[in-house]
Amino acid sequence: KAFAEQCPVGGGIIHLGATSADIEDNADVIRIKDSLHIILSQLETLLLILSDKIEQFADVPTMGYTHIQPAEPTTVGYRLSLYAQDMLEDYALIKGHIYTTLRGKGLKGAVGTRASYAELLTDVSVSPEELEKRVMAKLDLAYYPVTGQTYPRKQDWLVLTGLAGLAASLHKLAFDLRLLQSPFSGEIVEPFASKQVGSSAMPFKRNPIRSEKINSLARYVASLPQVAWMNASQSLLERTLDDSANRREILPSAFLALDEMLMVMRNIIQNFTFDAIAARKNLDRFGMFSALERVMMAAVKAGADRQAMHELLRNESLAAWEVVNAGADNPLQEYLVKNAELRKYLRPEEITALLTIETYTGDAAPIAKTFADEIRHIIQNKD
Repeated sequence: KAFAEQCPVGGGIIHLGATSADIEDNADVIRIKDSLHIILSQLETLLLILSDKIEQFADVPTMGYTHIQPAEPTTVGYRLSLYAQDMLEDYALIKGHIYTTLRGKGLKGAVGTRASYAELLTDVSVSPEELEKRVMAKLDLAYYPVTGQTYPRKQDWLVLTGLAGLAASLHKLAFDLRLLQSPFSGEIVEPFASKQVGSSAMPFKRNPIRSEKINSLARYVASLPQVAWMNASQSLLERTLDDSANRREILPSAFLALDEMLMVMRNIIQNFTFDAIAARKNLDRFGMFSALERVMMAAVKAGADRQAMHELLRNESLAAWEVVNAGADNPLQEYLVKNAELRKYLRPEEITALLTIETYTGDAAPIAKTFADEIRHIIQNKD
């Protein structure tokens, strides 16, 4: 009506034969494509920044944890590769499948049959099918061959599922960063502004507000595919309005939330501080425990009984663990060097060398460096 009032000649026939979804659904897909392009561009930037950090820290040892308990050493770069790999899979899914397969409704009228257009184009050389092709070519949109009044709402679910997957990857990284910023580790610190206040009651606080923000928004994005699932499954027969009101919220909100998450994560990764002293302290405190398998294998090669050696190392490590838990330095090396039974098979200097865990990171460094190159290759050759 608003357009018609401005068009004295064409106003009387504007929108003739069309249903609202013939316009709105196609426009929605254009908006979704444009929004995905923004998200993909942000993700590309983040992945390139991550690739630089992976390479920078590829050789830097750090304590690895399983079950949030000290496990074996890894490297900072290798750990960052885990997060980047998840995001690279999100990138491949969103760019390679979701973005490239988006389809509009086309021009199909009230129930998808093109009946109204067939009536309008009677005795005209252009068929309803040809009209649809021309319009959608102008819009540069692929379109569904079969629809009801709207395009299948399952497409919204697919889009939001892809976005929720990316949110999961960002959540994982942000959550781990929060752990690594806590006193138990203290190895990585997110940017902290000079006038930032951690707490109105506790002036000393340096809360990881950026990572916490990402986690909060990620949980919200993760909830949205469920709404889209219900829209797809409960849009009855050719169409109901079960989806209409919430679609105006869930689609733009998902993109806005992810855009913010990606910008905040980019700021964190670009500007985080790595505390090498804290990392060294954690390795000194826990790392030697993970080297016990090396000691056992070396002793067995020298003639020791595996089971007997396992029991010896178990007893010594449990005694050392009690000391560590009490807050003192790890005495494991001292215990093992002084153990007369172990010295039957290994010299003190051999034991000390075996407990040097900087050399117990396997192929972490070369894998991380290779993966950093792979990220750059994929992003730089994206077209």
